[in-house]
Amino acid sequence: MNGQETDGIRTRSLALLAFCMVAALGLWFSASAVVPSLIAEYGLSPGRASMMTSAVQIGFVAGTLISALLSLADRLDPRRFFMASALIAASANGALLLVAPTSDWVVVFRFITGMCMAGIYPVGMKVAVSWSRDDVGLLIGLLVGALTLGSAAPHLFNALGGVDWHFTIAAASLLALLAAGLVHQVRLGPKLAPAPPFTPSAALQAFRQPSLRWANLGYLGHMWELYAMWAWLVVFLDASFREVMDPGDASLWSRLGTFAAMGLGGGLGCLLGGAIADRYGRTTLTMGAMTASGCCALIIGFLFGAAPWLLILVAVIWGVTVVADSAQFSASIAELSAPEFVGTMLTVQTCAGFLLTLFTVHMVPPLAAAYGWHVAFAVLAAGPFLGVFAMSRLRAHPDASRLAGGRK
Repeated sequence: MNGQETDGIRTRSLALLAFCMVAALGLWFSASAVVPSLIAEYGLSPGRASMMTSAVQIGFVAGTLISALLSLADRLDPRRFFMASALIAASANGALLLVAPTSDWVVVFRFITGMCMAGIYPVGMKVAVSWSRDDVGLLIGLLVGALTLGSAAPHLFNALGGVDWHFTIAAASLLALLAAGLVHQVRLGPKLAPAPPFTPSAALQAFRQPSLRWANLGYLGHMWELYAMWAWLVVFLDASFREVMDPGDASLWSRLGTFAAMGLGGGLGCLLGGAIADRYGRTTLTMGAMTASGCCALIIGFLFGAAPWLLILVAVIWGVTVVADSAQFSASIAELSAPEFVGTMLTVQTCAGFLLTLFTVHMVPPLAAAYGWHVAFAVLAAGPFLGVFAMSRLRAHPDASRLAGGRK
């Protein structure tokens, strides 16, 4: 096979992988996107609304923990693992249409969906890394951009579908089924390492090796902010817009604004972040992005009730910066890890990060109710500012020379 044919296969495989990621990962926030509608229609309590997001996080933590301990991401065919996970997750998400939104079954189905994401998100990143050359940051940025777009897509479905939340759930489930059917057409790259032997202690290397530890701590600072912002931005915008427009318009524009911030802004941030990090360095990009996103977290809550265009503008800037660095933590892990355990190290990283989000997602509503949105969002700024410190320590470590071809 000549170089031109290889380039063609690489391009087609990565494009199809990105599509499958977008299609499957829409399940992640499919229920969270309809929370405002369910609150209005069924009187959903804040605690129940939080569980629609956190049950997915809990499931993902459980799934990634099992996957990491058994090294499933490195020992199984990644396409079959992805397909099986997407099929089960789509079925669980579709089952939400069969039960009342106030039923405990909703939490069970969201937990199952989250568990299955462990076979989609880190596995997709591993496949992308198998095709990397000198562009691992951009490739994983493409995949995290897919996660961002997929997570934001339900907000667009919800806006286009009006108040009928069934449309959002059904659309996300059907797209995930399509992803399960197409993922076998993705070819695996030449850098895919042979499956390692079963080594339960391999997962602990993520925090034993100093450079991996600093990269993971930087990721934890990033995750302190990210998912709480994604989970509650639509609720914040909806409440703010109701101060200056009628409820129907507020509902529509809050969803469109959230999609613009999460999907369009976040997707752009991932691609730009990947390109910048590959050229100028991982720690340079991550520290800059976290500084900017932390400042947005400090500011946006004070704009509650302000002109919608101003609030959406700040939200989009936040959406760009809050996720621009996300892929670079994973790229750092891929570059700092032993090749045969890249999948396991990525799984451990995501497990730890999403475990942290269980706290922050639940933390925002009571803070907002007691002290206002300005305090609730400002608390999120602590994570990225601490993340900047962790990445500065990684930058000073000798292993940083392995990042982005020596570009720290």
